[in-house]
Amino acid sequence: MTGKSESRVRAGAYASSVGAALLIAACLGVEVAQAQAIMRTPTISVPSRTPTVSPSIAPRVSPNIAARAVNVGTGPRTIATIPNTTTSRIRPPTTVLPYARYSPNLYPACTAPYRDAGGECLAQPSAGGGGSAKPGKKSAGKGRGDATPAAAANLRSFANEFVAEIDGTLSPGDADALARRHGLTRISSENFPLIGATFGLFRITDGRPYETVRREFAADGSVRSVQPNFRYALQDQKSTIPSEGDPAQYALAKLRLPQAHTLAHGANVTIAVIDSGIDARHPELANSIADNFDALGSAEGPHVHGTGIAGAIVAHARLMGSAPEARIIAIRAFGGANGGAESSSYIILRSLNYAAEHGAQIVNMSFAGPKDAVIERAIAATAARGLVLIAAAGNAGAKSPPLYPAANPNVIAVSATDQQDRLFAASNRGNHVALAAPGVDIFLPAPDGKYQMTSGTSFSAAYVSGVAALLLERNYALKPEALRMTLAKTARDLGSPGRDDLFGDGQTDAFAAVMAVPADSATPLAAASGTTKREDAGKRRDEPNSRAIELPSLSSADEKSTDSQADRPAAR
Repeated sequence: MTGKSESRVRAGAYASSVGAALLIAACLGVEVAQAQAIMRTPTISVPSRTPTVSPSIAPRVSPNIAARAVNVGTGPRTIATIPNTTTSRIRPPTTVLPYARYSPNLYPACTAPYRDAGGECLAQPSAGGGGSAKPGKKSAGKGRGDATPAAAANLRSFANEFVAEIDGTLSPGDADALARRHGLTRISSENFPLIGATFGLFRITDGRPYETVRREFAADGSVRSVQPNFRYALQDQKSTIPSEGDPAQYALAKLRLPQAHTLAHGANVTIAVIDSGIDARHPELANSIADNFDALGSAEGPHVHGTGIAGAIVAHARLMGSAPEARIIAIRAFGGANGGAESSSYIILRSLNYAAEHGAQIVNMSFAGPKDAVIERAIAATAARGLVLIAAAGNAGAKSPPLYPAANPNVIAVSATDQQDRLFAASNRGNHVALAAPGVDIFLPAPDGKYQMTSGTSFSAAYVSGVAALLLERNYALKPEALRMTLAKTARDLGSPGRDDLFGDGQTDAFAAVMAVPADSATPLAAASGTTKREDAGKRRDEPNSRAIELPSLSSADEKSTDSQADRPAAR
């Protein structure tokens, strides 16, 4: 009996220990799946986040539309407003910022520390209107901001220009000689009987500082007085706010194009657009296509991609491009029967050769492909001729190897951002990326007088090509490397501080870039018709012919890349 009792005791103890072990194992999560199955998610009562929308308000266009042509009426746009019906415990949804508008008729105002002895503004702190909304820690060394004396002076007077009273006995030739002695160009001079004096308009042409030239010029015995050539503007009793483009074009405010366009519009600058067919009859592109070249020898009509690229650069009707007065050499290098578009090394070679031989100053390449020896040779030759080369970084995503021509060191590679300054998900990354520009949900013209909402690094590159044209209008002699450095130093930093593989030096700032380039009066006036050859075209023909630029196979309406190459870019 004693033995049986001891057996029962041992069995009971064993069962208790096993039960305890199972309980401990369950608490420690040894059987993970079962433990998770036991846990219950607490029930939380949260008010609905869906706001109430009045049925009388027109809905907004879906931001997921990509490269879909739509008919757009000419009436005013109505943007729906969504009232905030959330409770205080929940952050309200992000509202769409209103379209930024800028008036060129506002005379500069400033506080006492920024006034000269005569009460005029010399410089003033930035007061909004398109600057970076980020903390100042990222702005060091970037060269941006519009609080410089030069910026303020250019807002109240015409840059590098003097109105001077000169000796009335001077002949036009003598007045020209006077101007040359001081590094100036005489724009005009005449006698004004009203005040019994002779005045001339002079402009600095040798790049010297304004104040230095003014002092030297005023000290000349033939000069009676010198002053800036001040700006004046019509003042309405009722303020009217001029606008550019369509409210859906958020890229205009991001790039600060309205301010930049008060100084330059890309006039007398020629951009070769190597792309698919462009609808030259679209109202947005009227009188902007200076030349056409079909490298394919095809009979295809306009294409949605090429028409959109041209619109991002020179649109000037309902929409606004980055350089509305630039001239386009429309080069068809892409074609396809199924709505997409493809090209080849040989066709791109023909296109680059045509652009270089017909006076292009900027070449926009919104396509991508693999590294190609012939293409690399062509890019080097094209860059050696002084052309500015700008290309889309590509839309193959974060895991894609570098695509060309963007990855070539002679090319300015551009990635794409959205309205919140985030990187476009499909945008390529890499240390070859130089700049970023808006490229998501971009409102552009489409063939047959229509419009499209589309996304891709193609359109970011086109915007930057237009900004480059603004800089060349300001200074025709600006070299490609100097232009590139100007864009980099004036860019608005995004992402991690300093350069990075997503945004390069940052988002392009057209106004800061234009202000950083001194105006040059030596820009020649191009012929209104005929060819668009530059003055040094004859000298260029003595140099080796340019070669090809690269094999692309990505130019579809939705901008998705199908290339996956193992090439890596050369170190910059």
